Amino acid sequence: MKVSQKGLYALQALMVLARRYRQGAIRIRDIAHEENLPEKFLELILLELKNARMVESVRGAKGGYQLKRPPNQIFLSEVIRTIDGPLAPFADGAGLQQLIESDKSHRQLYSVFMDVRNAAAHILENTSLTNVAGDAPPQLPVKKRQRARQSAEH
Repeated sequence: MKVSQKGLYALQALMVLARRYRQGAIRIRDIAHEENLPEKFLELILLELKNARMVESVRGAKGGYQLKRPPNQIFLSEVIRTIDGPLAPFADGAGLQQLIESDKSHRQLYSVFMDVRNAAAHILENTSLTNVAGDAPPQLPVKKRQRARQSAEH
């Protein structure tokens, strides 16, 4: 399993929405600024998450995006599968099982990959946005923190 940059951005955006759950919609610009993400790319990611029914868009002056379900009902496995595909190194669980059954000379190797896939899936399927979003206030991007620190010192 490999989490792409796109998958990481999706998780970061969802964490912002989880921290602000029930506070109304958040503008893409604000999510991008808070997490230091490229706004245009984030727009496409949020559209994909909307199609997967994890977020919903709100129109109007107070528009933006918000979670469609409570953060404790959105699991990391769902996000990663939506953005990056199967959790297994070669195929989904069924594909790996087929390799185990059909390729006798490499059965042990594929069994190890199945164990890795199952362990990763178990962790990701039991970790919700609530578990990773935390209550900590949002951090400024590193460059802005450094500038803020330098300004405070002068």
